[in-house]
Amino acid sequence: MEFNRKVRAAAVQASPVLGSRDGTTERVVAAIARAAKEGAELCVFPEAFVPYYPYFSFVLPPPAMGKEHMRLYDEAVTVPGPVTRAVAAAARAHGVVVVLGVNERDHGTLYNAQLVFDSDGSLVLHRRKITPTYHERMIWGQGDGSGLRTVDTAAGRLGALACWEHYNPLARFALIAQHEQIHCSQFPGSLVGPIFAEQMEVTIRHHALESGCFVVNATAFLTPEQVREVAPNEQIQGVLRGGCMTAIVTPEGVHACPPVTDGEGMAVAELDFALITKRKRMMDAAGHYARPDLLRLWMDTAERSITLGAGSPKASSLAPAAVDHGYPDADHRAPVVRPEAG
Repeated sequence: MEFNRKVRAAAVQASPVLGSRDGTTERVVAAIARAAKEGAELCVFPEAFVPYYPYFSFVLPPPAMGKEHMRLYDEAVTVPGPVTRAVAAAARAHGVVVVLGVNERDHGTLYNAQLVFDSDGSLVLHRRKITPTYHERMIWGQGDGSGLRTVDTAAGRLGALACWEHYNPLARFALIAQHEQIHCSQFPGSLVGPIFAEQMEVTIRHHALESGCFVVNATAFLTPEQVREVAPNEQIQGVLRGGCMTAIVTPEGVHACPPVTDGEGMAVAELDFALITKRKRMMDAAGHYARPDLLRLWMDTAERSITLGAGSPKASSLAPAAVDHGYPDADHRAPVVRPEAG
């Protein structure tokens, strides 16, 4: 890890092309190019942006959403596949680290996935939202703990969570304990109303302070025409307006540049890693301010599979950790305890 460097980052607020994976992917590739012209070394896109966030699930009753759910299946992203190849090529061509939210299709199940491409185009993180929220549970399956990890990239050490995963403090601490330098957060945008943007701002500013890291947050934006397309009933169109907070926050909890809260745009700022040290000098939640003798996180980072062979290394991941509730065999200096490796 480098502790004294500066990185230029961009958070993109854009409208998807509803009903079109290819159309939205084209917008992603074009935005990467624009960010690169701004000197960005990191470019973060909204939650489930390709092909589009399932807004229909927020305004339609379950019996009425079958057609739209099927359409989302048809337009969802396979990993790897054409979308990941196009984004990887753009990241490589412009030398930009890209964090992209997609609706991922894995055979018969959709997942809310976060993909991190390094500046050479390699896919260095592929994670799935661990618990879909409220209406999303009709759309997506659950992820596992294998994605609760940071990755070292050309832009620094990155961690990522989606939307209300930020209200799971243990998920956030899992990344804090791995010393993330830049936290890439993604929310849908154009949802719930202004209070959603207010809550989002509180959330990302608090995480920046608690983690002692930068937070680069991206939300999408629905045009008035798209709002009418998703919700023809005027009485409920209000829940698809507002709720946008594309922003970059410093480890001191302040905005590094003006946030984008309406329309399409891009928040761009320079991240001076010296501010991370400045914050952690006073409060390092994964270091001198931690009390692992009193409080520690137990986490299972195994990738889950529905089939296990007798000799499979995943079989042992279903067993309890090698230590009891008192963790007598664990390193009491560590803030995170993981199960014994298979």
